Amino acid sequence: MGVHEPLQPLVESAVSLQQVTKVFGAGQSLVVALEGIDLEVPTGRFTCLVGASGCGKSTLLSLVAGLEKPSAGSVAVVGRTALMFQEAALFGWLTLQKNVELAIKLRGESNRQERKAEAMELLELVRLADFAHHQPHEVSGGMRQRAALARSLAQKPDVLLMDEPFGALDAITRDLLHEELESIWRAQAMTVLFVTHNVREAVRLGDEVIVLSSRPGRVVERISVDVERPRRIESAAVAGVAATIADRLREEVRRHGDH
Repeated sequence: MGVHEPLQPLVESAVSLQQVTKVFGAGQSLVVALEGIDLEVPTGRFTCLVGASGCGKSTLLSLVAGLEKPSAGSVAVVGRTALMFQEAALFGWLTLQKNVELAIKLRGESNRQERKAEAMELLELVRLADFAHHQPHEVSGGMRQRAALARSLAQKPDVLLMDEPFGALDAITRDLLHEELESIWRAQAMTVLFVTHNVREAVRLGDEVIVLSSRPGRVVERISVDVERPRRIESAAVAGVAATIADRLREEVRRHGDH
């Protein structure tokens, strides 16, 4: 049985997966989601995971977050993790400020005034200070995702895990959030592990793109993104790297379809 445990601070990798396999079910209903995953994510690196639907990307994040245990192998993480999903999943009866305050309270901060002040600082960081007293249904989808990001940051994560957080947003809103996320990542010096099905998004954001095979998910390629920041998702340089990755993914889909 696998384990999920903190690494020693001297280890350079923020996230380490060693021969990780994850199996769901048993007998005829058994599904091998991930098989033999070896992955090191350096501290401070923005790493993106891409792969066909059902290749185990979200499962991998759940293992890193400690929500699931590996069936075999080991998962180790330096410090605290926070997981952000595609859906903002804010509490609808609370204001944006109160949603963020709750995350700070769960972190262990008991002083109400300090929680309020920190929540406002985080909302300011994601440009939502003017909407602090609005409830989620009163703001746009992009604003809800900003609030969800502020709530994730309220956990003071060393490793921020993001599961297709911008997948449901329009292109312009997504582009603006890319800029904000990149700015926050640089300022906070976090490690980010970002799952997306959008290859251009992965190249726009990532220092490195990890390509997973079709189920069972295995690491089939690691591609360093040597494109100078800041990047534009529509730039020729981003498009060129994205095309290479897309070709690799098509190979995997065809291979899977032949079995």
